[in-house]
Amino acid sequence: MQKTPQKIKFGTDGWRAVMCDTFTFANVRLVVQAIASYIHDSGKAHKGVVIGHDARFLAERFAEEAAKVMVANGIKVLMFNEDAPTPVVAYAVTLYQTAGAVMFTASHNPPEYNGIKYIPEYGGPASTDITGAIESNLNKLTSVSADSVDLEIARQQERLQLIDPRGEYFDHISRLVDFDAIQQSGLRLVCDPMYGSGRHYLPEILAVNGCQVETIRGYRDPLFGGGLPEPTEKELTPLIDKVKATGSHLGLATDGDADRFGVIDGTGRYITPNQVIALLLVHLVERRGYTGAVVRTVATTHLLDRLAEKYGLELIETPVGFKYICELMRRQSVVIGGEESGGLSIGHHIPEKDGILANLLMAEMQATRGKALGEVLTDIMNDVGFFYSRRIDLRYPEVKKASLVKTLASAPPPRIAGRSVERVIDIDGAKLVLEDGSWFLVRPSGTEPLLRVYIEASSETIVEELAVAVREFVESH
Repeated sequence: MQKTPQKIKFGTDGWRAVMCDTFTFANVRLVVQAIASYIHDSGKAHKGVVIGHDARFLAERFAEEAAKVMVANGIKVLMFNEDAPTPVVAYAVTLYQTAGAVMFTASHNPPEYNGIKYIPEYGGPASTDITGAIESNLNKLTSVSADSVDLEIARQQERLQLIDPRGEYFDHISRLVDFDAIQQSGLRLVCDPMYGSGRHYLPEILAVNGCQVETIRGYRDPLFGGGLPEPTEKELTPLIDKVKATGSHLGLATDGDADRFGVIDGTGRYITPNQVIALLLVHLVERRGYTGAVVRTVATTHLLDRLAEKYGLELIETPVGFKYICELMRRQSVVIGGEESGGLSIGHHIPEKDGILANLLMAEMQATRGKALGEVLTDIMNDVGFFYSRRIDLRYPEVKKASLVKTLASAPPPRIAGRSVERVIDIDGAKLVLEDGSWFLVRPSGTEPLLRVYIEASSETIVEELAVAVREFVESH
């Protein structure tokens, strides 16, 4: 028996915590019990549940404990036979038409972290009302017992089934990506799974389709080589070096659970997530003829706004978190939905961010353009305008964060860095749009005494001016 733990709260993408501190087997059983109760309450327990995990330390053990809890609750389990990417687990939910999935991952977080995501039956992030119901169940929970469940006996009784939907996922992706174009172009590609769960997926689907691909950091390492499994420019130095050394046309990376992407062009230039989303919007509209809305979070580049205007498409802004993009993808036709932190999905795919698909589409775009993607990006911005983005973190007292953001939204300064404030957007934090189209967003961190500041302008000089001005404003308050 375990008592209900304290401080277990679902964030924008599930519950994450440090292993051996809050993320323990006892607490995992309690959280999974709360999910099982939600599934029963929703009347979908007969559909079963998928259980998956990434490549982190003890991930398969946590998944087995989750399976025991689900079986003890009379819910059939379809469990991955090895670690798998989050988007593949989400796809499996729709493939097998289950009530949802329990995914063990801490995504791009440091190796000492682990986490749980609940993926509902639509194959995307759980909405706030769903995570709220799970948290409510957790708060009422006093104990959980699954000690009597033997997973081998559960397999024999067909209450547990091992699955490997890689082939079906590859078939689905092949309907979204032109592998013939990639193969026939002769592109030389380097893949970097960053020791994570993309290692069996991104390089393999390229190889089986006849593409030239080389892999680095392509084995499981729960310590992620001593770094972070986050495809930022800093963490992708080995990929940049490999692209340059081999004369490859493109470097493609996935984070720990392969829901985020990282792209290096043939010159060794890091293409930011903001830029990748914009490039793929152009590609999907101009080459594929996609129509529908363009969806971005409030922290994501306004280059998408300019492109949407050019193509006559609706632009929708959401709070930070892919779950809000998911909600729109479920309701209407969407060309692309993306966030500056490195997640995107497209129409005709699951409403979950997928780093594997994002990378493959970038390879397809490279194959059809005949020039480095950095040059393509410059061509695009020469057409619609230049956008430079930056994020900075400012330390700020925990007890004052919310008050500062509220003040900034309700009583903003009339001018910042010599530019008048034209409008304020308060759907998530305080976003001030200035007279020249530049903007900055201030959001409180949900886990640290920090303010997240996102800045975008038409030049690096203006970005720096705004960074100084915002820092001075924060320090003065």
